[in-house]
Amino acid sequence: MSTSNPQAAFAPPVPLPSGRRVELPGRGTTFVREIAGPPGAPTIILLHGLGASADLNWFPSYDALGRHFRVLAIDHRGHGQGIRVGSRFRLAGCADDVAALADVVGVDRFVAVGYSMGGPIAQLTWYRHRDRVAGLVLCATSRNFRGDSTGARVAFSVLPGIAIAAGVAPEGVRRQMMRRFATARVDDPPAQRWAMRELRRGDPASLAAAAAALGRFTSHEWIGQVDVPAAVVLTTRDRAVPPVRQRKLAEAIPGARVFPVEGDHLVCAINPQRFVPVLVDACRDVASRTNVVRKGSSPV
Repeated sequence: MSTSNPQAAFAPPVPLPSGRRVELPGRGTTFVREIAGPPGAPTIILLHGLGASADLNWFPSYDALGRHFRVLAIDHRGHGQGIRVGSRFRLAGCADDVAALADVVGVDRFVAVGYSMGGPIAQLTWYRHRDRVAGLVLCATSRNFRGDSTGARVAFSVLPGIAIAAGVAPEGVRRQMMRRFATARVDDPPAQRWAMRELRRGDPASLAAAAAALGRFTSHEWIGQVDVPAAVVLTTRDRAVPPVRQRKLAEAIPGARVFPVEGDHLVCAINPQRFVPVLVDACRDVASRTNVVRKGSSPV
């Protein structure tokens, strides 16, 4: 008789931190990963990209970030195990979820770290909850996704994930996705099945609405008002969000610092050895310029 563990059929490529379902009063229940970090460490909240989950976006980054920060990573509405809203997805709703999560876990101020779609969510979190956001780290993102078909490129860059979530992805797309995961050292079958399961967790109606919302988003009129430390992690080979747009975002934010990383739009997962050290440096830089220090802490 076999003694194999059926749970081994789904195994992430690295151990994941503990996670739990969190009720956001009046909003719904979402899923959050949490790392306590060093005593007194400041808090960062990780905001993932379109079509992903917190784990798919950030699994290579959890451990390195947890050495310096208290880390919270939320599944956005309609993504992963996030709040189910169907086609009623709104980026502003995601931003309000972030502030609600901070309330529930007792965090007064935090650094918002957004990747791709998570960038607009981070920007909106600052815009709508300025007393809560102490700093911004914006990765592979922009102040708008209009013109030059940028919004379309971002959407198409994750359409395989949306198609898989909807159960309509052709076999060729599935093989292509698995090749990308293999490049990210996710070439063992249990990890592949885990990644596919994460992709399928998203609600197709919400993912489609999220892609449309991203195309409509712009912070052009108010991003120059940002008055907290900021960093832009600029993906230099990005074909979904062109580097020139990322640099314009940095130029629009007073005092923002640029942290280049050689890679494309999926570098966070497929080349973590390049991305993670740069992300950590950017987060530490922003945290060092804030006044968010938990009692008994030392500089990060």
